Amino acid sequence: MILLGAFSVGLAAAVLRGLILRRELHPFEVRWMGLLFVAFLPQLFAFVLPTRFEIPDFWASLALISSQIGLLLFALANVSRPGFPLLALGLASNLLVILLNGGWMPISPEMVQRVLPHVSPDSWQIGARLGTGKDIVLPVFQTRLWFLSDIFFIHYGWNRAAFSPGDVLVALGGIRALWALADRPSAVPRVSASPVAAQEG
Repeated sequence: MILLGAFSVGLAAAVLRGLILRRELHPFEVRWMGLLFVAFLPQLFAFVLPTRFEIPDFWASLALISSQIGLLLFALANVSRPGFPLLALGLASNLLVILLNGGWMPISPEMVQRVLPHVSPDSWQIGARLGTGKDIVLPVFQTRLWFLSDIFFIHYGWNRAAFSPGDVLVALGGIRALWALADRPSAVPRVSASPVAAQEG
């Protein structure tokens, strides 16, 4: 949800920039677009669709890791494009902390209580996966590279969410990439010479 909101902001900003500067949006060439789609599929089935209730934790963890690797490869393949260095750095930091903490994104018990204030602590366990999501509940002192885990909190409307520094970098990279759609000025149409000017010539 955090990343979706950031991309929405980036697209809106690019459109507004184009209107103010009277520029058309020009998408730049992106390599390996097919990999982006393929990399997203494991997370779709493991964490979004109803199939998430049927997939064992082991396979869900592998889905998360493989998806992160695919997304990172996609970002690295386009690292020369605007925003993609930030995307790659954010994805790499998320992948690193996930790999070092059992294949899940760590979240502290204190953060779980902030995100799920109405859920009884008896419904989750320290050291176990949190529901059907991507997180594992770990105290800070047991978390490897805790500063890369879900340490940030946001409360907007009825929604509460925790997110990592890597998510912030991915969001900023996405916004920069979308902002770049209006980088190039629109082509100025060539004005043909008038008949009078042609006769004078």
